[in-house]
Amino acid sequence: MSYLLDLRRNVGHQPLISTGAATLVYNPQHALLLIHRTDTHLWGLPAGSKELNESLVNTAIREVQEETGVTITTPSLTGLLSGPEMQFTYPNGDQIDAVIAVYTAQTTQQQLTPQPGETDRVAFFLPADLPHQLTDFTRKILVEKTTWYE
Repeated sequence: MSYLLDLRRNVGHQPLISTGAATLVYNPQHALLLIHRTDTHLWGLPAGSKELNESLVNTAIREVQEETGVTITTPSLTGLLSGPEMQFTYPNGDQIDAVIAVYTAQTTQQQLTPQPGETDRVAFFLPADLPHQLTDFTRKILVEKTTWYE
């Protein structure tokens, strides 16, 4: 069981400060890797919460692997997001106040594998072809923290 899920058993839906990582993963064609989430039915970056005794960079590596099947090895820190606009309520009522380290990484891997129960699709999108139905966090990261490849 994950650290946050364990806490949820004790605090219910009350807001929790959630520290995690999101990763902008690009392929050689400069397309961005996105996941389609089963809880919100929106597209987003591979992301998730930090576990106990785990570094944020390892959180980024683990979450990309778990949610997409893609391996990255050297993500570089791009930015850090926090504040009132990073508060979110999940469809099940759980509330978080997120602190998200944003990383950028490259991959040559094209074999994509959704994580059953969390993601139902995984795909690369060129910047001009991003889906319109993005998570608020993803939209914020792409607008405020990303420099697209020229």
